[in-house]
Formats: sequence, C-alpha cells, structure tokens
Amino acid sequence: MIIDTLENLHKYVAINPQFAEVDAFIKQNDMTQLSAGKHEIKGNDVFVNVQLAKGKTADEAVLEYHRKMVDIQVPISGCETYGYSPLADLPEVEYNETTDMALAPGVKPQQYVTCRPGQFIVFFPQDAHAPFITSEDKLHKAIFKIIDN
Repeated sequence: MIIDTLENLHKYVAINPQFAEVDAFIKQNDMTQLSAGKHEIKGNDVFVNVQLAKGKTADEAVLEYHRKMVDIQVPISGCETYGYSPLADLPEVEYNETTDMALAPGVKPQQYVTCRPGQFIVFFPQDAHAPFITSEDKLHKAIFKIIDN
C-alpha cells in the first residue's frame, strides 16, 4: 500500500510502468468532470472506474482484494478512509475470477488510513482494503485498475 499526493505519482513508475499511463490521464483530464462509469486508458490493461457512491461507516465497509489488478484510488469530492489488512492475515474466502474480487465480510481491518482530494492510495494484490468509508452522503472517486506485472 502506498499513500501520496498526485503530484508525486510519476515517482512510482519504477514499481509498474503502467503508472505512467495513469499519471498522464490525471494530468490531461479534469477529474471532477469525468462521467461515472468505465473509461479505457489502455484497453483492459489500464482503465478507470469513476464512481459516485453512498458513503459507508467503518462497520458497513467490507474488506476486498484483487489477484490480477492493482488499484490506484483517488477521492475527488471529499476524504475517504480505507480499512487495511495484509491479505496473508485474512481467512480463506471465495475468489471470483471473472470480477477479480474476493470479499471478506465480518473481518475487521487491522488499521485505517485516510486520503484527501489531491492524494491517491495504491492497493496491490497483497493488500485487502475496505473502501468508501466517509461521512459524505455520496463520494465521487476514481478507481484506476492496472494489470499487476
């Protein structure tokens, strides 16, 4: 997991070269004006899901993880808190190959971190995360999905 400001995203290209595609997309687009839905950046290897979703409490949020994709999550309209636990510490749960997602309901995160607009958080396949924790009624955010190398 990485948390930093958007102006530093380019510094992480060494981790995954596809981060450069995300950095360029963010610099070329007004994130507040993107319509909800999927926007392809580089086919299915790099894309962004823009969401406007109901905020959750820490008790409502569910830990999830992905095996194939890295998430770069960018809150747009307000602060977002994420629950976090290492994948290695989760019990076995059913993984959906089609959606590249597994959910671990009832498992409490080990810790919480908060991102503000102008920041990003990266979750790798080894990072279980519980998103959308916010006091906002609706949270506007971008979730960049990148094939893990």
